[in-house]
Amino acid sequence: MTRKTPPKAPAKAPAFGPVPHNAWTQQDDHLSLVRAPLAPRPLRLDAQPQPVEIDLARAALVIVDMQNDFCHPQGWFGQKGIKVGPMRKPIAAIAQLLPIWRAAGGRVVWLNWGVRADRLNLPPIVLYKGKRSLDAVGYAETSPLDRGPSVVPGHWGAQVIDELAVAPTDITVHKHRLSGFQDNELDSLLRLGGVQTLLWAGVNTDRCVFSSLQDAGFLGYDNLLLTDACGTPSPAYVSRAIHFLVQQLHGFNTTAKAVGSALTASMAKKAPARRGARA
Repeated sequence: MTRKTPPKAPAKAPAFGPVPHNAWTQQDDHLSLVRAPLAPRPLRLDAQPQPVEIDLARAALVIVDMQNDFCHPQGWFGQKGIKVGPMRKPIAAIAQLLPIWRAAGGRVVWLNWGVRADRLNLPPIVLYKGKRSLDAVGYAETSPLDRGPSVVPGHWGAQVIDELAVAPTDITVHKHRLSGFQDNELDSLLRLGGVQTLLWAGVNTDRCVFSSLQDAGFLGYDNLLLTDACGTPSPAYVSRAIHFLVQQLHGFNTTAKAVGSALTASMAKKAPARRGARA
């Protein structure tokens, strides 16, 4: 009996685009500008002021400024005498959520301070607030215990802390303002990737996290603040004010724990269906 050769899988058409669902494809006799549809992946979350349903396929977890210079005792802030405990507080919640989020196919964006070594694109207000006195250490300057210039990409201080792993598939964006949407490519990367909903974590709640979240709302993104995955050395009433403003004006408050629980439950429901299909 002659054994039939299995048919070859059709060759994949060459694609031109940042992601599969936003790409042109080269066909035999033409170039197709038709984008492939992106199937929705609904996920319901407990949130304030009311529960919400997000599309995981169009969502990104944005982690702000979890870097050595802010979160390590020997970093820029630590050597300034600022207590880094509040900046380290989000580590456990973020570390617990990351593997669950990635396993569910969620996208991760690291939004980090990363200034030019020559500081030519930092205005006086940013330079002054980062230094405040002539004998202090400012942006791109070296602290007494030399770990390199503060928050300059490629140096220790600008790196994400060791407790949080950056995966090869994650996106890293460097910023040089409190808001990650000012004078850089964050908005372009998100839109080209089809991202509409942003889940915010990191430091500081009332500074870079809130500034970026607020700008995201102005630009039309959906915002969810993960309150247990954010931290700040500011007084507690400041964080309460931010939480109030977020749910009143800019989006919704939820927690990393709630997101992780919803993802785990969702994946558990799908697992029996996959096992049944194999059987």
